Amino acid sequence: MIRWLLGRLGRAVITLLLLIAFTFFALKISADPALQILGPDAGKEAVEAFRQKWGLNEPLWRQFLTYLAHVLQLDLGMSYRTNASALQLVLSRVPATLALMIPTALVALAIGVPMGILAAYKRSTGWDRCITLIAIVGFAIPNFLIGILLIYLFSVKLGWLPPSGIVDWRSFLMPMFTMAIAEAAIFARFTRSAMIEVLEHPMIETALASGFTRGKVLLVHVLPNAGLPLLTIAGLFVGSLIGGGVVTENVFSWPGTGRLLVESVGARDFTVVQCTVLLIGATMIVANLLVDVCYLWVDPRLRDAKWRSKS
Repeated sequence: MIRWLLGRLGRAVITLLLLIAFTFFALKISADPALQILGPDAGKEAVEAFRQKWGLNEPLWRQFLTYLAHVLQLDLGMSYRTNASALQLVLSRVPATLALMIPTALVALAIGVPMGILAAYKRSTGWDRCITLIAIVGFAIPNFLIGILLIYLFSVKLGWLPPSGIVDWRSFLMPMFTMAIAEAAIFARFTRSAMIEVLEHPMIETALASGFTRGKVLLVHVLPNAGLPLLTIAGLFVGSLIGGGVVTENVFSWPGTGRLLVESVGARDFTVVQCTVLLIGATMIVANLLVDVCYLWVDPRLRDAKWRSKS
């Protein structure tokens, strides 16, 4: 078990290093920060002074090694725009993002999972077709379009909800449901597929023949065995909590990490972009690692297989 965990941890570290390298070189190759920030009319002396200040006149490989050494010390650089710590700037936006994304996750689960269960339980009926259609439409409509329609209806026409920013608890409703619609559709479709696969297993017929009620079979046999696919989707959603609302945060002018990322890209503040991408990537990697560990806890067969492979 320890060897398995160390192997997974090693893969996570390698993935994170590859993410750091890809983000660094992609941003460096895309544009010259000195020219982007100072503008094309800046004098040669000003451009050289900017490059000297931020170490941009060094060879690219040396810049990367310096950056990597600083990352290992949790020093992710300074913002080109504000001259403040990039890490502190990003972390200051995380609470607003989590305050929006956590309720969104709960609403998506509360809507999507029961819809998927009902669709599987009423398979090939009107309920199943209706829920499947709703899930397809909910997933297909872009978030920005849903957000704009909600703003037009509830802010412009009815005046019930604030259109942007954080004013009070009402500010959470439109962005939360904008994202929850698509996420609930994903949960509904995967729950339905996982449930149908389990319902077709011979053990379900055996349990029903033994006198168990359908409700008890659903709770005791079907839901636990359908948990692994749902755990995978939930892990991906948890991993995207910090960066998953980029579009929605910009539509509603939400002061979170997604909006900060777009602002930093527009301002060519590459240090903050690197920090934000690194934080989002690290969250995804940690979430996937936790999902792998949860697999062993949820499904004893996987845990037994790991032990047998060691022996």
